[in-house]
Amino acid sequence: MRDLAFIAFLGVLFAIGFRRPFLFVLCYVYIDVVSPQRLSYFLLNSVPISLIAVGLAVSAWALFDDKTGTRLAPRQLLILLLMLYCGVSTRTADFPVDAAEKWDWVWKALAFAFFLPFTLRTRLRIEALLTFMILSAASIIIVGGVKTIASGGGGYGELNLMVSNNSGLYEGSTISTVAIAIIPLIVWVSRFGTIFRRDWKVKLFCHALIFACLLIPVGTATRTGLVCIGLLALLMIRESRRKLLYLGLIGGLALVAVPFLPKTFTDRMDTIKSYQADESASTRVAVWAWTWQYVKDHPLGGGFEMYRQNQIRYDIVKAQGAGGNVALDRQLTVDHARAYHSAYFEVLGEQGFPGLILWLLISVIGLLRMEVIRQRYRRAPEDEAWIGPLAGALQSAHIVYMLGAAFIAIAFQPFMFMLVGAQIGLDTYLARRRAAAAWRPMRRERPALEEATA
Repeated sequence: MRDLAFIAFLGVLFAIGFRRPFLFVLCYVYIDVVSPQRLSYFLLNSVPISLIAVGLAVSAWALFDDKTGTRLAPRQLLILLLMLYCGVSTRTADFPVDAAEKWDWVWKALAFAFFLPFTLRTRLRIEALLTFMILSAASIIIVGGVKTIASGGGGYGELNLMVSNNSGLYEGSTISTVAIAIIPLIVWVSRFGTIFRRDWKVKLFCHALIFACLLIPVGTATRTGLVCIGLLALLMIRESRRKLLYLGLIGGLALVAVPFLPKTFTDRMDTIKSYQADESASTRVAVWAWTWQYVKDHPLGGGFEMYRQNQIRYDIVKAQGAGGNVALDRQLTVDHARAYHSAYFEVLGEQGFPGLILWLLISVIGLLRMEVIRQRYRRAPEDEAWIGPLAGALQSAHIVYMLGAAFIAIAFQPFMFMLVGAQIGLDTYLARRRAAAAWRPMRRERPALEEATA
């Protein structure tokens, strides 16, 4: 039955796409985020729906889309350079077979991020993209939120988000980061969205979805999600007119919420106090140190999946006793092939210093450009009042991602590269608007000038 529901939904999207070709882009976004083929028992598993969607999207853009004023943004060039660099490093990778498997989906994420801004020619398209991204992620987040309320989530790695495959957005720390990152975008849609009428029903859904987003770190018991919530609370201060009242409300809500948090969540959050007493945290620090030593000898990196060769030794330190009779128990642990647990060290180890520089430039330039747009349209007229807040929301979402990425290997997460594509699309759309506004007065003045010189 679930297979038939997915087929019917995708069939409707594809059918409407032949009348509104941009929907093929949104269809690919939905497929890439939700992965309905992984949720299907048998019908969608045998059909390359992702390839079909992206093929139709690119073909429709090439054949039918208006390309007047189309421009190639600097960050698109950086994405292209990063993709080419990763392709070269894959051919010389330390583990060529494993590297080829990761390359198979990384290049698609980068290629789509490169292509996406070309299609975002209007406000409606930018808004439609963000709405589809939010609702696609919401299909996972709402399930997690409901299960958290019903059962407390179950603890780290135990919350079943429709599939048992713990990868992509279905991995606990990843969905926690994404859930918190999209909250500013949900707020923007509730305030400025035009696709749905901004009545009480839309606002109620948006507020309920934000609550579900906040529940995801609780249900998955992920420390990354808790840290992201703290950062988002600080970022939203700048948008608050009554900052002291806002801080008071945040503190009050936190105090009220603590007694209702499940024990699995509070126990895991207690491990933040000392990384040496937690095996997962101790492993991360050891892997990061090993990766740094490796790159000092191999500055161009070892290609995708190079972590498989690591050999690490670390101590787990636990305090036993109480008061003045505390003894430290040190346990030596030896491990190998431990994952990075950090996007920064993921890129550094796999692509070396050149790859890390390219990857960081894509993010840093995006954050700066969004700040420029936010300041430029800070006091914009009513018809442009949506621009500054959208730039701020995209910037806040990206900053939360950058923090979450410090503790998860999500350097090439497709959802976040779609976010980068949305930033570039907004930037180039506004550049075309400014160019058109500058051209219109020149066209009006030209006849008078020609008459004067005749």
